[in-house]
Amino acid sequence: MGRRRNSGRSVTGILLLDKPLGLTSNDALQRVKRYYRAAKAGHTGSLDPLATGLLPCCMGDATKFSAFLLDADKRYRVRVMLGVTTTTADAEGEVLERASVEGLNEARIRDVLRDFTGSIDQLPPMYSALKHQGQRLYKLARQGIEVERQLRRIEIHALDLVSCALPEIELDVHCSKGTYVRTLAEDIGRVLGCGGHVSALRRTGVGPYLESEAPFVSLEDIAGQAEAGDMQALDALLLPLDSALGLWPAVRLSENAAFYLRQGQAVLIAQSPTEGQVRLYDPSERFIGVGTILDDGKIQPKRLI
Repeated sequence: MGRRRNSGRSVTGILLLDKPLGLTSNDALQRVKRYYRAAKAGHTGSLDPLATGLLPCCMGDATKFSAFLLDADKRYRVRVMLGVTTTTADAEGEVLERASVEGLNEARIRDVLRDFTGSIDQLPPMYSALKHQGQRLYKLARQGIEVERQLRRIEIHALDLVSCALPEIELDVHCSKGTYVRTLAEDIGRVLGCGGHVSALRRTGVGPYLESEAPFVSLEDIAGQAEAGDMQALDALLLPLDSALGLWPAVRLSENAAFYLRQGQAVLIAQSPTEGQVRLYDPSERFIGVGTILDDGKIQPKRLI
């Protein structure tokens, strides 16, 4: 029996999708894949159905670099309803408790936010996609089962109060991977003594991609181009795959260095960074992959196209 061929177009690039409200990340990805008739596609970190905003969709060779976006810092704009605690820490859950926000003021809230900035420990919520003995936590939570979870160390780089119209506040969050904004909102409410939950959430940035610098693309826009059969216009919306690594230093290679790197060998490049990870380009400025700086200063290939 012959090997089954993967149907679809061989298209490569990254789409900055503006995920709409009420859609799962996988549903949004499958629609994008269908509109592009792409043979291969993947997203870079789930957003809850009640969240909107940036869901980078990687197609073709870009899927090889999606893990780097998974590991990247994230940015969110979140509205927190104080005084109401829910089962899911967001507006979808059932109300567990109500408390007065009387006596709360902006100064007190800013004081508490400072305590949540920097390295903090966070307990992942039961309503999450983490697994326990092979089962997703949210599936256990829906059965009324709660299991022990381990604290995680995360980094809150910035936590800014955008508006304060009690009982609701609005925050800008710049955080490390693995941060649960619902848990952050719940913990802030707990410290304030009134509880709280996420009433609206939008992801505004992933790694080098920021809403303030590059407009996100809506599903409606993509659907319209697909229905018109304008694949060229669709492809023009895609960013080059090395844009995902835009915050990494770039290293230009000689023909010899590029040859040996492609053979899996580490090479020494003059004036290259002394540590970390780098983007690699051949003499014709073509992106060929990423490498890691070793202790001896050589560049070890990590992921090549």
